[in-house]
Amino acid sequence: MRIDLRLDASPVDAVTRAVALERTGIDGLFTFEGAHDVFLPLALAASATQLPIMSNIAVALPRSPLHLAHIAHDLHALSRGNFVLGLGSQVKTHIERRYGSTWSEPAKRMRETVAATREILRAWHEGRPPDFHGEFTRHDFMPPTFTPEPLQWGPPPVMMGALGPLMTRTAGEVSDGLLVMPFNTARHIRERTLPALREGMDIAGRETSDVAFLPEVITAVGRTEEEIEHATEAARALVAFYASTPAYRPVLDVEGLGDLQPYLQDLVRRNDRTGMAAAIDDALLDEVVVRGTPDQCADQIAARFGAITDRVCVYFPHGSPDLDVIRDLAAAVHGAGISPEGA
Repeated sequence: MRIDLRLDASPVDAVTRAVALERTGIDGLFTFEGAHDVFLPLALAASATQLPIMSNIAVALPRSPLHLAHIAHDLHALSRGNFVLGLGSQVKTHIERRYGSTWSEPAKRMRETVAATREILRAWHEGRPPDFHGEFTRHDFMPPTFTPEPLQWGPPPVMMGALGPLMTRTAGEVSDGLLVMPFNTARHIRERTLPALREGMDIAGRETSDVAFLPEVITAVGRTEEEIEHATEAARALVAFYASTPAYRPVLDVEGLGDLQPYLQDLVRRNDRTGMAAAIDDALLDEVVVRGTPDQCADQIAARFGAITDRVCVYFPHGSPDLDVIRDLAAAVHGAGISPEGA
């Protein structure tokens, strides 16, 4: 099984951090839309390492498919054919009030954005103008001056992050892969995610090999009891934050804990972080998080995902552990895989 890690660094530190992480034996780097630009650290990492790189995720709705295609094309070139463009929708408040953009029909908009971006990338590779006419976007004009050269590796994959059934079906229909959000459980994946993904694939007449399945998992890892406890409490706080969000209630519903979401949301309004963490018991924590020593975490990752994928993105809840711990985790994950049966 392969392991990808978040490049948790600003552009100033991205090269140093990427080189250090490559030496631990991990298989790839990803970024998500946080305090810094999602793409710039990946460009820096690609210039200094041989690691595959991925946005997981970049917020798609405020961006034009042409902008996304250009950055994906160039990062694919910089990484020598090892870039994945991972896109997500975000929620209404962020789109309207943080990005100052338009929010409506997110699944339909994501469908068009992903389909249009893939069409532009294919058109560039095939040496023709794109031909995309959608409800929200149109791309059928591409003079040679603005057309990049074809890449020897072909177009980069365009994947989608999703949680709910509509967005997950959409990913199955139009994307190159599903990026599973870190707040999830094995039961939710089994009962909700995989059936919705298969439904979308069936609608589009696609095969299992057409759509990659890439989960992200919150990982609280350490060598000593003190390190594990510190990481566990950071994970507990993170799970409480995710569980307070209405968009993530379906995961709690599957586990019979749906009423926890509004309770936690009320604690957020009161800024009661201690109460939020206390509301996440070990039973729920262990459904969402893998925790323990590197070997224990690797065994849990393999047990949860090994039958459905050969690659996982690991998300540390509070900073990153020592590089030696990451090295041990990567080695343990590499040795703990189970032959995938496919999504």
